[in-house]
Amino acid sequence: MPAHILVVEDDAGQRSDLAEIVKSFGYQVTTAADGREALSRLASSPASAILTDLVMPRMDGVALLKELAARGDLTPTVVLTGFGSIEQAISVVHDLKAFWFLEKPVQPGVVRTLMERAIQQNQLVRETERLNSQLSYQGILGDLVGDSPRMKEVFSLIRQVAPTTASVLISGESGTGKELVARAIHKLSARSTGPFVAVNCAALPESLMESELFGHEKGAFTGAVERRAGCFEQAQNGALLLDEIGDMPIGTQAKLLRVIEESKVRRLGGTADIPISVRVLAATNRSPEQAVQKKLLREDLYYRLNVFHISLPPLRDRKQDIPSIAAALLRDLNRKHGCRVTHLSPDVLAWFAARSWPGNVRELRNQIERAVIMAAEGEIQLQHIPGAVRALQPAVLQPAIAQGPQEDVLQVKVGTPLSDVEQAYVRLTLKHTKNNKTRAAELLGLCLRTLHNKLRSYKSTEIRAAAASQNGFD
Repeated sequence: MPAHILVVEDDAGQRSDLAEIVKSFGYQVTTAADGREALSRLASSPASAILTDLVMPRMDGVALLKELAARGDLTPTVVLTGFGSIEQAISVVHDLKAFWFLEKPVQPGVVRTLMERAIQQNQLVRETERLNSQLSYQGILGDLVGDSPRMKEVFSLIRQVAPTTASVLISGESGTGKELVARAIHKLSARSTGPFVAVNCAALPESLMESELFGHEKGAFTGAVERRAGCFEQAQNGALLLDEIGDMPIGTQAKLLRVIEESKVRRLGGTADIPISVRVLAATNRSPEQAVQKKLLREDLYYRLNVFHISLPPLRDRKQDIPSIAAALLRDLNRKHGCRVTHLSPDVLAWFAARSWPGNVRELRNQIERAVIMAAEGEIQLQHIPGAVRALQPAVLQPAIAQGPQEDVLQVKVGTPLSDVEQAYVRLTLKHTKNNKTRAAELLGLCLRTLHNKLRSYKSTEIRAAAASQNGFD
């Protein structure tokens, strides 16, 4: 099927000429006399690209682009401009993200080139959407990773709600990845080219909360030395994440509800309402229902935000995802720190599986990041994990001991000096590794230099003991 081009021009003669030019390139063409008619045409037949005049009655090119942006329509648009409106056309390209502009009278060769590029851009956007959808079925969605049944359910919910304009309430313990879910929703939505703004309601003092959300005019309060756009204005034609919504003051929640319902915001100290087109996402680490019962979250705001609810499972309930999460983290952390770590050892994975992870994925990332820095390259061993060797539970250690040969077991009589126990254990470990000091140091949780120092100390002690024995014999 040939690509479909929508031509929008109020002058009937020019509209007909443009349609003929575009048809001559082999494209299917639909025409509209203004922006309103163009929107009606798009509703019944989506286009691969739009060629629109800038100055038109009823709804001009600027208003058309704003409406397309508000709807999340990513169709590449080339703006036609007459003499004297080039600066305006450039502004439209920059501010409203039009694909490009074209001066009148148009040159067929230039039109052809721009249409080809615009159609290629449209194909790339659609292909990206397809690949993102395909990856989600393989346990990857944006920066979220997981192949457990719980995460597959989360991925399915994200795919369902992302294309809509519905508000979403995301709940889950701290560190489970609520912001990553919000970003995935935005990335898969029609507003993906718009901004994504996140504000942590728990981190803002009450006195600054309204200014941060709604903005302020110069002189609105002490310290307001200049006008400032709030988060809603910054997220125009995009998405705003209100993280830890349950920690927002009740008074501010009432004003937030008004902004969401009326799609208008007024800066502090301002007198005019500013129209906004923002998708609102919210997140909380509390139970939303309990927050409402405890009067921490307004009931009417809760129902307004909870159009669609996604609950994230804690890491302890999806431990089968740890290997794939760790692999994704290693790729990211290797780039961040310039390291060449390849994988986690089976012992480390067993250690991770035995933990309860109260800090969830955030805690896992912190553990792996430190280990990547410590190891720098190759395999991450237990000694690279802070406290892992010392804190291992007997249930984790005992199977390894029971499966080893008898000569690998160190039996210690009560009352043996600790220094003698240490020396015997070090020598037994060296015997087990066939005197491979590097491997022995890894098993002992020591750096190689420390092991060499201990061996030299043992040797010196033996020499002194032998000398003392010889002197006594003489």
